[in-house]
Amino acid sequence: MMTYLLVCLCGGLGATARFVLNTSIQQTWKRLFPLSTFVINVIATFCAGLAAAAYAQQVVPESTYLLFVTGFLGGFSTFSTAINEMVSLFRNRHFGMATFYLIATIVVPIICVTLGWLVGSTVH
Repeated sequence: MMTYLLVCLCGGLGATARFVLNTSIQQTWKRLFPLSTFVINVIATFCAGLAAAAYAQQVVPESTYLLFVTGFLGGFSTFSTAINEMVSLFRNRHFGMATFYLIATIVVPIICVTLGWLVGSTVH
């Protein structure tokens, strides 16, 4: 039961961090590209790769991995918002930007997870 509560707490902290970062970026970024969601998901996927490598090498215990990845990063990252932003771009006939964002939202996080894993695998 305690693990469930801690995952919820970490998820809340992740959501709060996402809100703060999202708000900060949106105050200065006034362009069509949804930079705040993109940056948040890039950070989250890189950190997920780091955490996965650390867990695979038994640097961190399963409980820490669970709290960080499922809890904090689960609350921090936001794939559903990215999809909603893509749909809005398409609906508003910004086809080029929507297509770019779609590709970037899929390709860049895969690269980030891989880089996170590589960086985490070299640290012992």
